[in-house]
Amino acid sequence: MDRDPTPLLIRIAEALERLAPPVEAAPSFARARLFRHDPATGAFHPAPDYPLGLENLVGVERQKDRFVENLARFARGRPFNHALLWGVRGTGKSSLAKAAFMAVAADAPDLRLVEVDRDQVTALPPLFDVLRARAERFVVLCDDLSFEEGAAAAKALKSALEGGVSGPPANVLFVATSNRRHLMPRGHGEDRGLVAAAEDAEEEVSVSDRFGLWIGFPPMDQATYLAAVAGYAERFGLQAPELERRALQWAQLRGSRSGRVAWQFIRDLAGELGKDLPL
Repeated sequence: MDRDPTPLLIRIAEALERLAPPVEAAPSFARARLFRHDPATGAFHPAPDYPLGLENLVGVERQKDRFVENLARFARGRPFNHALLWGVRGTGKSSLAKAAFMAVAADAPDLRLVEVDRDQVTALPPLFDVLRARAERFVVLCDDLSFEEGAAAAKALKSALEGGVSGPPANVLFVATSNRRHLMPRGHGEDRGLVAAAEDAEEEVSVSDRFGLWIGFPPMDQATYLAAVAGYAERFGLQAPELERRALQWAQLRGSRSGRVAWQFIRDLAGELGKDLPL
């Protein structure tokens, strides 16, 4: 007498179901305004709001005005440009991008920021395809971007910004920060032939051309550095004798003058005085 194969088939089906990868749910962007994207899983991890207010960034007024203007146009659905914030380290490029987003998002409830890792640039085209289908508007931020992997990452970014036959997504503004204007890695072409290095260089420079808005952050001179320190001290009610002398000594120990160094001095001073700061 033949046995009923149904129980065996049920067990096989259940085992296959356990082995099968779960069906990805549509991402939800209702939980937060800032997210970090994980291309390995496709997940969008919510992050807390950026605490530093735009008004707390001093010494970069011209850069603030230009970036916020472009971002506000994007939030309103008007023509905009992808933005490259480039310049020496510590001048506030990343802080400006996040603080400006928070300021504009206060009046734009559908605006979201998605941060991507610089080592995952090749995952940008599929990410843009996911965001294209959404009703929200997205600022995609890549901090400290450079093409250490060569032309492959440059081609992926170019593909994402151009959008292929579909065109670039109208609801995505890409923002990159970099210490180098043309995004090339240090030691570019040292271990490659001249022709291959030249081709990589052409590919990477052509990506820079896809950014319609370039905002430079030059090194801080002493007067601007001291103005930044004075501005922070006044904003947070910090008073100390010989403030300028101490600020200059702090910069000398760090070997540089920048907005970041000014902010670190202010944090040290606030801790000494027992005052709280937003970040």
